[in-house]
Amino acid sequence: MTRERVVSPKEVSQEEESWNLSLRPQVLNEFIGQKGVVDKLSISLAAAKKREEPLEHMLLYGPPGLGKTTLAHIISRETNCKIFATSGPALERSADLIGILTNLQEGDILFIDEIHRLSTIVEEFLYPAMEDFKIDFVVDKGAYAKTLNVPLKRFTLIGATTRAGFLSAPLRERFGLTYHLTFYETEDLVKIVKRSSGLLSIEIGHEVAHEVAKRSRGTPRIANRLLKRVRDFAQVKAAGKISLDSTIESLKIEGIDHLGLDELDKKYIKVILDHHQGGPVGIETIAATLNEAAETLEEMVEPYLLKIGLLSRTRLGRKVNESAIKSLKIENLKIPSSQGNLF
Repeated sequence: MTRERVVSPKEVSQEEESWNLSLRPQVLNEFIGQKGVVDKLSISLAAAKKREEPLEHMLLYGPPGLGKTTLAHIISRETNCKIFATSGPALERSADLIGILTNLQEGDILFIDEIHRLSTIVEEFLYPAMEDFKIDFVVDKGAYAKTLNVPLKRFTLIGATTRAGFLSAPLRERFGLTYHLTFYETEDLVKIVKRSSGLLSIEIGHEVAHEVAKRSRGTPRIANRLLKRVRDFAQVKAAGKISLDSTIESLKIEGIDHLGLDELDKKYIKVILDHHQGGPVGIETIAATLNEAAETLEEMVEPYLLKIGLLSRTRLGRKVNESAIKSLKIENLKIPSSQGNLF
């Protein structure tokens, strides 16, 4: 079952992605949040410039919508080098990479999104390119087969992934720099919402920015999407004036509560509570009940529920915490004696 969720951290359309491009920071000094990553990255960039060498290969990992692609493009601008972007699923054969790699110039950046989805053949083809800046490929077949060794210019590979654990150890070890992007604090999201509103010539107060930020699930992409919905609602229902009341009303219509939860989040929690007495229960069972793919729930629902403490992952399965019951205002929940003092 597929659905478009306002609070999805992934891109929902090409049109939205084009719109988001105009809001992205262009240089590292404009990047808000992820202070630890930005500080370390700025040092690595400065060191590479002093040595007049390309940046080391870099792996960026973390939930979607936090700025991995944005950082890759910022690095391209900071180093004054071209960036060539592709994705793991798009590289099905080693031949798909040959043209890209041989056209890279000194210091250029190859950005591979969803790098954990590279096929084994393509991944192994990358190893000598990353380590020795050369590729070997076979031409002809049988007795006429020859192996050609092609040298490459020194380039920087930036890989982005939402599932770092799915990368093979040999590939992961070939990245000299590894940065983990985490969910944003509300204060940083407030700054992002204000910055975006300025770029869009939208007048909002601090209360409005805070209301949008706290419902954005720690994700800038969602914050910008909600800001757009708030703007649209105000133009139609509030004569173009964005107030706190119009903001709350617009987000209520979108089905997003004060914690940033939508209907799928609440159904996920209620399935565990209503059918499994709070858990623990396996993800496949939950997915079958909701008619959703288990991978969708693991990538799109669980990370935020875990972050705000509504859900726990245990050895036996998923378990709802007491704070979920309070936030959803669920009363008279009966917990089996085997759960002890779970709630």
